[in-house]
Amino acid sequence: MKTPRYWTVIVLLAATALLLHTRGDKDLTVPREPLAQLPVVIAGLTGSDEVIDQDQLDVLGPGDFLSRVYGSKTTPPVGLFIGYFPTQRTGVTIHSPKNCLPGAGWAFESQNYVDLTDAVGKSHRVGEYTITNSDQRQFVIYWYQAHGRSVANEYMAKIYLVTDAIRLNRTDGALVRVIAPVLSSESTSSARARAEGFAMQLLPMLPRYIPD
Repeated sequence: MKTPRYWTVIVLLAATALLLHTRGDKDLTVPREPLAQLPVVIAGLTGSDEVIDQDQLDVLGPGDFLSRVYGSKTTPPVGLFIGYFPTQRTGVTIHSPKNCLPGAGWAFESQNYVDLTDAVGKSHRVGEYTITNSDQRQFVIYWYQAHGRSVANEYMAKIYLVTDAIRLNRTDGALVRVIAPVLSSESTSSARARAEGFAMQLLPMLPRYIPD
């Protein structure tokens, strides 16, 4: 039996498709810098790019993507993934980690929505999750970002997609994901503090690459 959440998503997707079709097939283009130019040093950690294989790129669709691991000799690593989609009019939509991570063997142990205050005092709504895969545990923060807005919930992100297409003639947006592995020598709260500290420094930088 299909759940109410399932039908909510179907209705939102149908409304989005209809609206974007009636508004035409071209978005307003806003200048931005490529994700590859994101600073290599954030929160005192140095980043190293990871290759995104072609199979993953084929699933993601057209966009600008960054996968990078930040760390230092004294600080455990923090993984960063950003996927920016310049348009979502042609059936290309942002994939929710809630769908992707279970397919890779990860299970959600806990989940919560919180307000995270960045390094310049701006509040952002993000999702925080603990995920497990066999004996591995990770603390994950992710959110959808578009037009100066951070959204933790994928359903709200769809609603904003529709309203912004009407108001701004824009459907561009991004998924930002920060992952801190929970090492055997540390607690989940320690990994959470590491991920949050990194995200707080990252957030003020993003409008150059994910335009407001």
